[in-house]
Amino acid sequence: LKYKRRVYKMLNLDERQLKALHTRANLRRFIECINSGQVEKIAKMCAKGLDPNFHCQETGETPLTIATGTKKPNKLLIALVNGGALLDYRTRDGATALHRAVERDSLEAVSTLLELGASPNYRDAKGLTPVYLSVTRKTDPKVSEVLLHDHATLGIQDSQGWQEVHQACRNGLVHHLEHLLFYGADMDGQNASGNTPLHVCAVNNQEACARMLLFRGANRGALNYANQTPYQVAVIAGNLELAEMIQNYKSEDIGK
Repeated sequence: LKYKRRVYKMLNLDERQLKALHTRANLRRFIECINSGQVEKIAKMCAKGLDPNFHCQETGETPLTIATGTKKPNKLLIALVNGGALLDYRTRDGATALHRAVERDSLEAVSTLLELGASPNYRDAKGLTPVYLSVTRKTDPKVSEVLLHDHATLGIQDSQGWQEVHQACRNGLVHHLEHLLFYGADMDGQNASGNTPLHVCAVNNQEACARMLLFRGANRGALNYANQTPYQVAVIAGNLELAEMIQNYKSEDIGK
């Protein structure tokens, strides 16, 4: 607040004017301007001293997170950040604008936020990063790639020890998996049950992802905590074609 007071002093605003700016009705009007894409009005309100770091009374969202859900978020996000919106300001449930942009599968919003200086490694309330959400939400693979290109950290785990690669394999996201492996994800990492990504493919009958892992040299003999190999897991799950493919994959095929 001290910082804000200092900024407001520079703008020559007195406390009374500020109170008048930050009425509920005014904040609601500000959110309406975002939803209807009125970039100039937003810039004007911020220039008058309106602080764009607040929560919508009804939804708990912030102006930035609301902007990520619009059809053309680019100019809105720039106007808000230029008007003082903090990139890591969170919604009531702990998400940043970058998390919301990924959840909404908006490549434009993700790219804009990164260009404005957002970190790809912000964590949400569950400790998950935007790139993690990109593989659980089955987003456009380009969304994952943009985040990874911006040095997103890999190897984040959920409460079950699932990393990004496990999630990509569960959901059959071959392009995401390719990006993850290219950027150095651990293809033999184990979750809380000791399952590697290849085990996850075996259970969920994800042949394309299994091929990609084998092609990259994933360990076929890895044991989970029930002492089962991916081949055995595939048999138990009744995915016999996949089991056969895992068993008969030729090592000379690897890396070709």
